[in-house]
Amino acid sequence: MFMKALNLVFGSPFKGMYRDVKGRLPYFVSDWTDAINYRVIPSTVFIYFTNLLPAIAFAQDMFDKTKNSYGVNEVLLASSMGGIVFGLFSCQPLCIVGVTGPIAIFNYTVYEIIVPRGTPYFPFMAWICLWSMVMHFIIAIFNWVNSLRYVTKYSCDLFGCFICIIYIQKGIQLLTGAFNSTGNAAGFLGVVVALLMMIVGILAFFIGNLTKLFKSPIRKIFADYGTPLTLVFFTGFVHFGGRLSQVELETLPTTKSFAPTATSGGRTHGWFIHFWDIAVSDVFLAIPFALLLTFLFYFDHNVSSLMAQSSEFPLKKPAGFHWDFFLLGLTTGLAGILGIPAPNGLIPQAPLHTRSLCVVKTRVHEIHEHKKIENYNDHVIEQRFTNTIQGLLTIGTMSGPLLVVLGLVPQAVLAGLFWIMGITGLMGNAVVNNIVFIFSDEKLVNPNHPLLRCRKKYLYLFVLVQACGTGAEVAITQTVAAVGFPAVLVGLAILAHFFPRFIPEPEMSLLDAPTAPEFILQNLSPETDSDTASTASSNPRVQSGDDQPIEEHELEEGRNLRRRMSNKP
Repeated sequence: MFMKALNLVFGSPFKGMYRDVKGRLPYFVSDWTDAINYRVIPSTVFIYFTNLLPAIAFAQDMFDKTKNSYGVNEVLLASSMGGIVFGLFSCQPLCIVGVTGPIAIFNYTVYEIIVPRGTPYFPFMAWICLWSMVMHFIIAIFNWVNSLRYVTKYSCDLFGCFICIIYIQKGIQLLTGAFNSTGNAAGFLGVVVALLMMIVGILAFFIGNLTKLFKSPIRKIFADYGTPLTLVFFTGFVHFGGRLSQVELETLPTTKSFAPTATSGGRTHGWFIHFWDIAVSDVFLAIPFALLLTFLFYFDHNVSSLMAQSSEFPLKKPAGFHWDFFLLGLTTGLAGILGIPAPNGLIPQAPLHTRSLCVVKTRVHEIHEHKKIENYNDHVIEQRFTNTIQGLLTIGTMSGPLLVVLGLVPQAVLAGLFWIMGITGLMGNAVVNNIVFIFSDEKLVNPNHPLLRCRKKYLYLFVLVQACGTGAEVAITQTVAAVGFPAVLVGLAILAHFFPRFIPEPEMSLLDAPTAPEFILQNLSPETDSDTASTASSNPRVQSGDDQPIEEHELEEGRNLRRRMSNKP
């Protein structure tokens, strides 16, 4: 009995990492040759801007709340390291890795707790990252990433909704801060610029993705380049002159190219942090903080990777979660030694990256002498080029001329970008969609909508839990206990395990489902040996040739998942 429990906890060390690398290695060459496709060009441009600019806004947040300890260069270096390392070496290069809102909250909350004690900040953060690196290694080596198999869309949707709300809130904070620092005139102009940018950006999103206006190539231009061009235009808009020149908007603070921002707080030797210059007691005090950081990355990064490989995308290449989490441990430790924010998987950028690489086709159905036209994802350009190049472009942004350009970007434009990403992210979020469904006129709802088959009391219960979970996440980040929000994330994910006790079938499968198709999750299954499994045969899309999600198939996957959870030792 003891040996069985021991095997359950520790399993076969390195087995998950071995299967991940063995499964993905045969595709390494095609990961580069498949990049010879036009889709990678707009995708690279899109993901460069949508990764770079929010990260810089979070840099501003950390700059203000850590007394200038972090700046633009630290965030640029962290984002570029994540893009290059994961673009070149990960098993899932579609997952965009960079500086997130949660890690910004974590970093400045640690600052507020530790610095008043007289503890040097950067050596302490280095120990947090080094301890977390060890924890990442242990989790990856002993296959504890396998529990990710039981993370369902409920957890991903809840976390995605939380991130989108944080984005919207961060945009508001940038604008309210302008009133305090630059006066009412600049504050009101900033609000106008942010609102105009939000309206134009969302309009471009609608035209490119949700309407049938114009021909398909023109709609693709709106979809591919709408957000970057909107950002460029409104950055120039405030410099048009005339009466606008009488109001000075607050812009991003920049420093010397390729140089760290701070020279204090334990950063006295450039990029290399002397992490040994700290009391022994503080070394061990860093362990509980490292545990929280590991919780955050276990959930945040893996959920980002799952969402980038969601069942809505017709992916054909295998995934590798154990190896990627080991790789994340390496970048986390290196980030601590360099004194930069630790990068990890990004939401909504990771799934947006995959969506930008989808080749979309149009299908026409003849229904009662009427044509029904619908777009569907034919296939995805699965490759390493976009992630790697956007990482190289980001590190190039640390050069002098480009830092000057970044210094011209008004914070109001960043606020508008946050609103664009937050609002468009909420549009496709299941938490929001469920709430909208509840308040919709049933007479106008599609009669084939799956939630119509769900008894209302169970629908209301599920949506209430989703809304309360999202609210709890947002609430805790507004308090001094913000450093503990990763534990709340894990707790909410565990809560999903108990849903079937209160919500029966078929409602449970209608409300929740596995995040990714079975062939993506196959290496997270400890009871099966997938070393010889055929990726194509385990991928229902490849096997059947059907590019559309199969609703009944997904419902059955959900039922099977809950059977495994209930039978789990």
